[in-house]
Amino acid sequence: MDSKEQLNLIKRIKALAEAGLVFTQDDYDKERYEELKNISLKLMAFVADEPMEVIQDFFMPQQDYPTPKVDVRGFVLNEKDEILMAKESVDGKWTIPGGWADIGITPSEIAVKEIEEETGLKTEVVRFLGVYDKQVHPHPPEPYYIYKLMFLCRITGGELKAGFDMLDAGFFPLDQLPELSQERILESQLKHLFQLAKSSRTDVYFD
Repeated sequence: MDSKEQLNLIKRIKALAEAGLVFTQDDYDKERYEELKNISLKLMAFVADEPMEVIQDFFMPQQDYPTPKVDVRGFVLNEKDEILMAKESVDGKWTIPGGWADIGITPSEIAVKEIEEETGLKTEVVRFLGVYDKQVHPHPPEPYYIYKLMFLCRITGGELKAGFDMLDAGFFPLDQLPELSQERILESQLKHLFQLAKSSRTDVYFD
């Protein structure tokens, strides 16, 4: 394993620790995630051959350049041209499978991973459909600036079932959509994605 691979793994550990610090409510877990983050910084300093102080200063939150968060989603159709969707436990509404991008995992890998985790189906990426800037689409307001990456995927196996953090999973025709989780997907976007998926053109949409 070369130093680049080592550094990518350390970045992944750091990202997992930071995600844990954001979402955990348990003080015991917070201590462990903080320790894990500190270990990752020490390892990063060693691999990068930089003083620990330099690494810590580089990753101070107030010095980070603010960039958009990235949401990756998979658009899947069955043989009836029905859309694969999952029911969110957060709001009890439906969306196409997806979630936040993970450090150390490519966007297409995230799309495939999220589809399987949320619906039980194994897929492969066919092509990239486009990127939506949430600000220019009528989503509900939220504190983050978000880009949504959309991949067309095809089913290769698995069994349809709700993932551990989902209430349900199923296929829906475009003209009979369930109540949508509009923070995650809009009807206008589903219609647009369907059009892109069925088109013989391979143009990529942006914005």
